Amino acid sequence: MAFNITTTAFEYGKTFPEKHTCKGDDLSPLLRWDEVPKGTTSLALILEDPDAPGGTFTHWIVYNLPPDSDGLEEIIPIQKNLKNGAIQGKNDFGKLGYGGPCPPKGEEHRYYFRLFALKKKLPPESANNAEDFYNSLNGFIIEKAEYMGKFKK
Repeated sequence: MAFNITTTAFEYGKTFPEKHTCKGDDLSPLLRWDEVPKGTTSLALILEDPDAPGGTFTHWIVYNLPPDSDGLEEIIPIQKNLKNGAIQGKNDFGKLGYGGPCPPKGEEHRYYFRLFALKKKLPPESANNAEDFYNSLNGFIIEKAEYMGKFKK
């Protein structure tokens, strides 16, 4: 088995349920992962839409997840610091935490959850946006796992 991320909310490549989108309640889905690589000090997660009209749009950043964690429960609170020690950054809506899929009307977009196993914890203010997030990962990625869903309004 390899490092893996999944959700029970929808099958890989299939449609996000409305409750996890801006058309519904905009709730973060349950995520699970396994086979975290040896030597992992922390995990970092980003949810992105590469099909957004202005370029890749970031919907969620969570970092410094404990290496012994096996996922995130559904409906993560909108707060910077989580109980498990993880930190949420800002999404491209300009808000903290999860912002669900919300493509322009009539367009189907792809949304990628990307989970990174890292050799270190990230400094607390290192990943407040996608550019900072990716810059802080440079040279520290052990392995990456990915899961994709789609959504159309």
